[in-house]
Amino acid sequence: MSNSLDLLIRSGNPFISIETLDEQRALNVVQEVARNLKKPLFEWSATNGLCKTEGTTLKSATVPGGKPEQSLSFIHKNTDEDIFVFKDLGAYCRDNVVNRMLRDLMETCRNKKSTLILIDAFPLPDEIKRFTVRYELGWPTTDELSAVIKQTFNKIRQESHEEITTKLTRREMEQLVLTMRGLSCNEVERVISSAILQDNDLNVTDLPHIIEAKRTLLGSTGSLESIGVDVKSDQVGGLGKLKDWLKLRRGGFSRKAQEYGLEPPRGVLMLGVPGSGKSLCAKMVASDWNMPLLRLDPGMLYQKFIGESESQLRQALSQAESMAPVILWIDEIEKAFASASSSSADGGLSKRMFGTLLAWMQDHRHPIFIIATANDISALPPELMRKGRFDEVFFVDLPDSIAREQILKIHLQRRNRDAEQFDIRSLAATAKEFTGSELEQVVMSGLFAAFSENAELEDRHIASEIQKTKPLAVLMKERITELRNWAKNRCVSAD
Repeated sequence: MSNSLDLLIRSGNPFISIETLDEQRALNVVQEVARNLKKPLFEWSATNGLCKTEGTTLKSATVPGGKPEQSLSFIHKNTDEDIFVFKDLGAYCRDNVVNRMLRDLMETCRNKKSTLILIDAFPLPDEIKRFTVRYELGWPTTDELSAVIKQTFNKIRQESHEEITTKLTRREMEQLVLTMRGLSCNEVERVISSAILQDNDLNVTDLPHIIEAKRTLLGSTGSLESIGVDVKSDQVGGLGKLKDWLKLRRGGFSRKAQEYGLEPPRGVLMLGVPGSGKSLCAKMVASDWNMPLLRLDPGMLYQKFIGESESQLRQALSQAESMAPVILWIDEIEKAFASASSSSADGGLSKRMFGTLLAWMQDHRHPIFIIATANDISALPPELMRKGRFDEVFFVDLPDSIAREQILKIHLQRRNRDAEQFDIRSLAATAKEFTGSELEQVVMSGLFAAFSENAELEDRHIASEIQKTKPLAVLMKERITELRNWAKNRCVSAD
């Protein structure tokens, strides 16, 4: 990574900009390059002024702190093959005097082979951006993350009065490092410190805590929403074939799998009856694989200005890459890209967006597992379903009698009821053609009915609600039948 910065400096670029929130990491890279090139290094900030550095230590100020004009004037008169780092200079670049001094300094830096490196947390204003060459610092590598985790652990162990232990295997450490991707070094240090100090130990049971801390730190980023996951596979009824398929690919992102010659799993497309548990599956996979879950909201992608929608999609995919390994959940994908399969009145926007997504799905090499859900796959372009985009296309049908029994048991146990006290088999038989979400609502409605009678929940309450409910498979019989017939020979059954 520092090699490319080294090349930019040796190529004679007078101004180089680095936009990052991880200032210390950027400084470390610049210091390493300065040492390798054997060039003097100066650092400027509004508080310290212009100071010469030796190693990682700042010497006394060559030019005292305050506004940058004096420091820029000093550089103009005294520079000689030096590297100057300016922290947060962007805020001053709108000032006419500072802007003019910087532009005058460009020729001086070219002649004397000096370089100004501007490190800013926010984008530079246009007044100076066009005169700089941007250097992408990128996210910390796995080796850097591993080093930060070890340094943080050793630091806490040395400073703590209590015994600090760790029980991580090599594979668990690898998984922990992968989970930290998408965070800065400072954020990794804070998350790991929290995990260690919680119980004076760092082990595999800390992974859920770390994933939740990462989710909180990242929050909502544009079209991507970080979703909390708390659904285990035993809390999802039925879907046996899908669960077995996912179980086989659980370790597909590990280094061991790569050394074995396996390609990381790319994702699944799930078609199904509304309410059959497709969205629940996304949370189940993220929980089972110990990976963060990001939901791409198609509705947020479309913007009113030309080119902004495509930019929004590229930005969302770029953010997902930086946060990998993750589960990327595209919910109801047909609503976002359905018009790409036919003539539409959006000027070809949907087709361009769809093309961008397909190209990314084909070419990306990041540890991202895509789960796309759809209620009407026939509305989607056929290119989406070919092998290479997704590993498999599953159809989530209406649950059979055994799956309905499992779903009823799960929802009764979740409400602190003993499922053995109910005639589950009879209730499941009565609730023929009910989806998982409809079965959940039947249990909920039964609880409300029992509560209103000031009585305990019984079979009769649930049976009564089943009789009152008209399931979607009955209300929209023709459409559901058509969907099931379409999927019969085109998709793999999830159950």
